[in-house]
Amino acid sequence: MAELDQRPARAVEPALARTAWRTAEPIHGMIYFAPEAHRRYAALGLRDRMGYFASRAAAFGPVGAETVIATFFNFNPALVRAAIPEAWRIAAPEDILRTRFEAADAALRRACGPDLLASPEMAEAAGLARRAAESASGHPQGRPLFAATSALPWPDEPHLVLWHAQTLLREYRGDGHVAALLLSGRSGIEALVMHAATGRVAAEVLRRTRGWSPAEWDTAVDQLRSGGLLEAGDEPALTETGLAQRQWVEDRTDLLAAPAYAVLGNAGCTRLAELAERISRAVIEAGLLKI
Repeated sequence: MAELDQRPARAVEPALARTAWRTAEPIHGMIYFAPEAHRRYAALGLRDRMGYFASRAAAFGPVGAETVIATFFNFNPALVRAAIPEAWRIAAPEDILRTRFEAADAALRRACGPDLLASPEMAEAAGLARRAAESASGHPQGRPLFAATSALPWPDEPHLVLWHAQTLLREYRGDGHVAALLLSGRSGIEALVMHAATGRVAAEVLRRTRGWSPAEWDTAVDQLRSGGLLEAGDEPALTETGLAQRQWVEDRTDLLAAPAYAVLGNAGCTRLAELAERISRAVIEAGLLKI
């Protein structure tokens, strides 16, 4: 895999930026699993997977399915088209966005409790994450989902500032990850199969949640195997070539995400990870990430 021709000078180690993002990710990611969100989307009339697609894409406004397919990348297009644009006929994007913030507020209040919500650590974590997210907003080029989300107004309360900042940082990283996958030549379903082949997430979970049929999944497995990226077997593992390509994608993703954290420097990234660890643990212990 060819290297990037030029790498801008960076003020932060990509590995430290990745640790800061990964440690804080449960604070954002819980919004896709929390019952507080599912109940509120259902109350709006959004059924099945509409809540997920509409709430994450609502920053674009009432776009068509193709925009969501392009930016979400690894979902079966048929699954997206079953939700978008029908969701906009049920609830306006601005109402869905308001509902999403309300759900995040309720879920974090339940998980963290009043003491952690009002703690100096929460306020400090929110401040650091916001600095990184606002810095990233200065260079949105090539990052459509991040750019749309970054145009939303900031909330006031620290726990919601932290949630919104981590949402922005997640989409910033995600847009870069899609770019790296495209450069590697992988399709959305192939990227999922390679992820499953690491053994970190069950193939059935990735296949089902992204809406791919067993036949479509098996075809992708065969394509990757014929390309020398997967071993043979019922539970295919990555070959050396497959491991190298996946690592290339992860390394490029880290490099592309690092500019958001440069304003914090290495020490700021380390501090953000330290602060986020307690908050993320509270989110996990509250069961907000259960599928």
